[in-house]
Amino acid sequence: MESKQKNELCRIVRTKDGKIIVDKVGKIEGRGAYICYDEACFEKVRKSRRLEKEFETQIDEKLYEELRREIVSGR
Repeated sequence: MESKQKNELCRIVRTKDGKIIVDKVGKIEGRGAYICYDEACFEKVRKSRRLEKEFETQIDEKLYEELRREIVSGR
């Protein structure tokens, strides 16, 4: 829960049709959540199920793996 610039964060979006996707451009419409490009931060979010609480829905394991790749690659 640190403050960082948006361009230093990875955005995850729940679209109007309920899909949860990684927003690589930061412009997709929908409810957004941000996570920093740090693997330790990602592990905290995953373990605490923070995204599921934020979006009030189940998060597919494939999305977590996609998000991990995004975090590790650094964008």
